[in-house]
Amino acid sequence: MKQILSLVAAAVIGGLLVLGGNYYLNPNAANLAQQDNFSKEIKNVNVSAANGAAPLDFVAAAEKAMPAVVHISAEGAQATTRSSGDPLRDFFEGFGQRGPQKGTGSGVIYSNDGYIITNNHVVDFAEKVEVTLNDNRKFSATVIGTYPKADLAVLKIEAAGLPTLRQSDSDGAKVGQWVLAVGNPFNLNSTVTAGIISALGRDINIIKGIDAIESFIQTDAAVNPGNSGGALVDAQGRLLGINTAISTRTGSFEGYSFAIPINIVSRIADDIIENGSYQRPYLGVSIVELDDEYAQELGLNVSQGVVVEQLMDGGSAQFAGMLPKDVIVAVDGKTIQSVPELQEAIGRSNVGETLSMRVIRRGETQEIPVRLKAG
Repeated sequence: MKQILSLVAAAVIGGLLVLGGNYYLNPNAANLAQQDNFSKEIKNVNVSAANGAAPLDFVAAAEKAMPAVVHISAEGAQATTRSSGDPLRDFFEGFGQRGPQKGTGSGVIYSNDGYIITNNHVVDFAEKVEVTLNDNRKFSATVIGTYPKADLAVLKIEAAGLPTLRQSDSDGAKVGQWVLAVGNPFNLNSTVTAGIISALGRDINIIKGIDAIESFIQTDAAVNPGNSGGALVDAQGRLLGINTAISTRTGSFEGYSFAIPINIVSRIADDIIENGSYQRPYLGVSIVELDDEYAQELGLNVSQGVVVEQLMDGGSAQFAGMLPKDVIVAVDGKTIQSVPELQEAIGRSNVGETLSMRVIRRGETQEIPVRLKAG
């Protein structure tokens, strides 16, 4: 009996020594045990990712976009100067030698029967345009129509059953959203780069004329010579815009690129396809952007919007009863904070359409229906 008790006592003492040794060798063991017990009480809950959140990769979006992006080769009359004087065309065509003007760019298949969208500066000098599809088939293209004030052109090739992209809603684009640029930089066909939207409604004064439509989507996706006219797509592979320009001092990508929103593109392209030209609606006003100093001068408690400086005789705004110093702050319920945003809202509308303009007049807010006339 004593032998049994001795064995039990020895076992107990040995166990205590082991526990004590473990404590001194690992003084956090007790805390770890408590943490393990606590962690078992945590429940994992599946939460859906926010719309537009970055996927694990962009393979699916790239696979959707690449077949719908084409390579464009344009050739025009003999060049007589070293530069065209057009910063858009000089950048994307690479002037510098005498001889026929040649340039390359990109385009996006707009319809499965052969209509293609690109930039006006890619083809405005061209007498001959050739389109190469993603599967290497080549077609001679006809320029159906252009709208230089938005730097857009529509081409047509004789083909059927072509791949197209679903369109996104560029009005719903958000800063920070992931995007892909798809095109043919430096003649490197079917190149895909990724970035985020870094700004919206950007006016960079690169299209000539006071009535130019500039309300670019700014991104940090790499765009270089040859990308012009290519696709900007969202993370789901939907067409969000047409890549048009970059901000650069060297002629190559330095951090920011600019795309025309698809809501403007489709409005202009549909008109060109249907009528051969774009019927642009005009508000008929001279406008400036409101800032804090101007707001104080007008006695307003807002500092963002667009101020009507002058009204054109017989214009849409004058006919609707708008007055000088009216401050436009919304169109059809969408907030207007800058001139490019107002230009975009008017540019994607139709002639004959009535828009509800929210204006601040002498401190009071009014809704004014404005029926748009052609310019």
